[in-house]
Amino acid sequence: MTQAETKTFNLPDLGEGLTEATLLSWFVSEGDSIEVDQPIAEVETAKSAIEVPSPYAGVVQALHGQAGEVLEVGKPLITVGSGAAPRNGVEPAETGALSYREEEMAGTVIPETSGSGNVLIGYGTSEDTGTRRRRRRQRQNSDSTEHSNGRTMNSTDTVAPRVSSPLVRRLARDHGIALHQLTGSGPGGLILRADVLQAAGSAEQQTGNTRSAAGESAAGESANGASTAGQRDASGLSVLKREPVTGIRRAIAEKLTQSRREIPEATVWQDVDMTRLVTLREELKASGGSAPSVLALLSRFVLAGLQRYPELAVRLEETGSGQEIVHFEGVNLGFAAQTDKGVMVPVIRRADLLSARGLHEEISRLATAAREGSLSGKELTGGTFTVNNYGVFGSDGATPIINYPEVAILGIGRTIDRPWVVDGELTGRKIATVTIAFDHRVCDGGSAGGFLNYVASCLENPASALLDI
Repeated sequence: MTQAETKTFNLPDLGEGLTEATLLSWFVSEGDSIEVDQPIAEVETAKSAIEVPSPYAGVVQALHGQAGEVLEVGKPLITVGSGAAPRNGVEPAETGALSYREEEMAGTVIPETSGSGNVLIGYGTSEDTGTRRRRRRQRQNSDSTEHSNGRTMNSTDTVAPRVSSPLVRRLARDHGIALHQLTGSGPGGLILRADVLQAAGSAEQQTGNTRSAAGESAAGESANGASTAGQRDASGLSVLKREPVTGIRRAIAEKLTQSRREIPEATVWQDVDMTRLVTLREELKASGGSAPSVLALLSRFVLAGLQRYPELAVRLEETGSGQEIVHFEGVNLGFAAQTDKGVMVPVIRRADLLSARGLHEEISRLATAAREGSLSGKELTGGTFTVNNYGVFGSDGATPIINYPEVAILGIGRTIDRPWVVDGELTGRKIATVTIAFDHRVCDGGSAGGFLNYVASCLENPASALLDI
């Protein structure tokens, strides 16, 4: 096959200014026949895991990258040759494997559409001529085939395993389970969630036995006063594993480092009497209704405060001739959400238009999506101010890092019983510490202090504050 008969597909623009992605796994191998829109790889960006479909049909000529490698947008991902040439004289056979969209729909009826509909930002597919192309995964008739490098590969290595939904793929990846090594218990060998969980349990037990044996071995070496090269580092401790910083963890690290490096931040804090707020929420619950969370009420007061001190909800942007302070109509409010992959900041767009109950509903929805890993890029970007309730982790206070390129962040610690003076009398009250960190380039201490004092006053007198906002 000549060079003119091949097409190279570059890693597409994944949106929201993302410039790279970590290659999690390939769904195809060199020599496989693929069709338009067939998923070829799974990549992880700073936002989420994405299955990348191919815009070309043909035979895979080259895969440009290994699992775990960081790929740049615009660089080659896969090279596809035209035609469906046989591999080693063996014609590929069609299988009844579920298509990508069928897996995603999980058994629902798929309507006929024109075009693939499966489009990533930066590339797409054209409409078809009236008949919908069916995407099929190819399987070898023979049990194994020889690659050009002489390595023998089993057919299961060259075909994406059949799973009941994309969530099963994610579950397997999180547990380090290779899907092609599993025998599915579903119809036609379909791999189910239960199959992955069972394999994960067996792997965990085996790992535990290995660690136990390794511990006994290390103890014996220590008693003999000997150690194996590479087993210990400068700390004198045995190294269990080395974990590369990639994907979401890497994005978090880069953003926080950039914030510390570029923003001259200052911090002010204030102790707040939360007794009336706690009482108000208890009364709302007792009346049979639902009470907005502390974070939702805090967010409502923060948004009211930003109407009085809008300089805290701006961005500082570099231009060719210097810097500009960008002001916005309204507020996109971000909030910190803890997930298994690290802290994420979902964004409530035009949060200033929502009530305390509306904010409560959006926070609950976005926090759940963050933990499930189903947030879209739009829901993770565009914030102009961030709030953080680190009190849920038992912290009394903190010095939050500004979520670059924003210019301020407000956090609240846990509410605890403390002695407090009320009307000249010492009594027990429920107290929390509220902190704001701000970019001193665009905001002075007077504005930050005034804003913090306003929010504190609303928290101390929530009923009257809610009437005004």
